[in-house]
Amino acid sequence: MLVLSRKKDESIVINNDITIVVVEIRGDKVRLGVEAPKEVPVHRREVFEAIARGEPLDAGTLSAPDGEGESSEPRPPATDAIP
Repeated sequence: MLVLSRKKDESIVINNDITIVVVEIRGDKVRLGVEAPKEVPVHRREVFEAIARGEPLDAGTLSAPDGEGESSEPRPPATDAIP
């Protein structure tokens, strides 16, 4: 596993077309923004595992314990993204 350190508003790029941005840091929680092509599925691990088990996705599955759920709202591109 590659382990990287990033600060708020910093990002990493994967394969030239996926950007992970540190959006917010609150105590021991980090909010990440993911910019990826529409054909690349992006899920939190617990949602991914539910999909793999064939479980139907409902509001309870998509909501995180802190009330933050998955969002497909587009974010502006990261300023250091590779074109």
